Amino acid sequence: MNKKKLWLLAVLVMLVFSTILAACSSDSSDGNKDGEDKDGESSEPKILVFGRGGDSVSLDPARATDGESFKVTQNLFETLLNFGEQDTTINEGLATKWEPSEDGLTYTFTLREGVKFHDGTDFNAEAVVKNFERWSGGTEDQFPYYASMFGGFKDDESHVIKSVTAEGDYTVIFELKRPQSPFLKNIAMSPFAIASPKAFEESGDKFGDNPVGTGPFTFVDWKKNDSITIDKNAEYWDQELPKLDKVIFRAIPDNSARLNALSTGEIDLADGVNPTDSKTVTDNADLQLYERPSMNVGYLGLTNTRPPFDDVKVRQAVNHAIDKQSIIDAFFNGGAEIAKNPMPPSISGYNDDIAGYEYDPEKAKALLKEAGLEDGFEMELWAMPVPRPYMPDGTKVAEVIQKNLADIGIKAKIVSYEWATYLEKTKNGEADAFMLGWTGDNGDADNFLYTLLDKDNIGSNNYAYYSNDEVHDILIDAQSEVDEDKRNELYAQAQEIIFEEAPWVPLAHSTPLLAGKANLVDFTPHPTGSDRLNKVDFK
Repeated sequence: MNKKKLWLLAVLVMLVFSTILAACSSDSSDGNKDGEDKDGESSEPKILVFGRGGDSVSLDPARATDGESFKVTQNLFETLLNFGEQDTTINEGLATKWEPSEDGLTYTFTLREGVKFHDGTDFNAEAVVKNFERWSGGTEDQFPYYASMFGGFKDDESHVIKSVTAEGDYTVIFELKRPQSPFLKNIAMSPFAIASPKAFEESGDKFGDNPVGTGPFTFVDWKKNDSITIDKNAEYWDQELPKLDKVIFRAIPDNSARLNALSTGEIDLADGVNPTDSKTVTDNADLQLYERPSMNVGYLGLTNTRPPFDDVKVRQAVNHAIDKQSIIDAFFNGGAEIAKNPMPPSISGYNDDIAGYEYDPEKAKALLKEAGLEDGFEMELWAMPVPRPYMPDGTKVAEVIQKNLADIGIKAKIVSYEWATYLEKTKNGEADAFMLGWTGDNGDADNFLYTLLDKDNIGSNNYAYYSNDEVHDILIDAQSEVDEDKRNELYAQAQEIIFEEAPWVPLAHSTPLLAGKANLVDFTPHPTGSDRLNKVDFK
């Protein structure tokens, strides 16, 4: 055979082999071509990387009190009732119906059928009962939100819930000792998400490291102070959701570094954008800016049981010493308003007649003199180590407060701790003064005034250790009052007393900013700060 024939034979063999390969390729099981599905859309997994200011403290929602924890648990767990997409109206959740009795003492919930926990066990009425038994049988150290919202635990006289019983597989009946106006809104809060009884019974105190709920995503892993990964729940009861295959929550404490990570494509969504960086986002065609509906307060807490802050004149002096407007001008870029009450104006019951403490260093000095502290004193000023929606840069705001206090003779040393430690030590009353804040959980005044400043909640969410019997009686009456106008009158009275006693320095109500990639769709920031990511997608 000559060389020409050999060459032609080789070409023929190559053509036959290529045809066989092409046929094999066309018979592939997924029908994809070049990474595309049958509709021409990318078959690559949809992964959202969410940059945030700090790590979670616990992934057991019942144990958590911080927003960074709820950002994650909101997507792993579900509550009996849900809030609206961008408000706190009551909607279906794991319960599809809820019926209160005329006297407000009995609530009957009809549960959603066909729902399973991530461990394969059934969600049913007995699971709901076991969750409430777990919480009500706990302590403030274990479940601080439960005590705050339901008046204590099962053996406490002030405990609102008399009983929780299952009637069949899909009906749960709550009986209350007294009417509680915000009861349904409390039930919808992130801390009261329903967990797998099998999982929390087996895991005990370690449940927060391996959470099991019914949510649209399942827990994968947690690299402390770095990232938390959750995956799409393939067995989710709503087969249309979620749209994403995976979410990675990355902790990036510095706001500027987080925005830079978004700009370079390392992350897809960034929480806690500095107000001064908003134009940087809007000028970038590859990014989009989000505004979270405002429902928060940032404050300087004064531990009322620690001298000299056990003296109301000293607390009033500190209120007069701080230039709130300069803080807002410097760090909020117009995206906040001065706070004068412990709750924002958007909440029903807000007392707008209170004038607030005007910035008046001379008045502050006079009050210190009346308190016998004409020469001032030394103290520690605790600054938050992470940016929060109500406080974009805790350290820099602390430096302004430090200067304001120095102007009236108070020498403040700024100290800080890692976030979880900061919260724990502050809760234990170890700080002289501390920067903190609150994003409302349910849109009710009770969630601010009772939760943050009632004596029942010292050791949980009342970090200032403020106690006033008259305020307590008013707030309990307001909880039980079903007439909205009368409730608002009671909250107005409570705010007047709190203003005079000055347990805090309310600083600002902010409009928090977030930024995301331009191709991110259906992300709707929630005023509670707990964002559901089940509908989020990339276009």
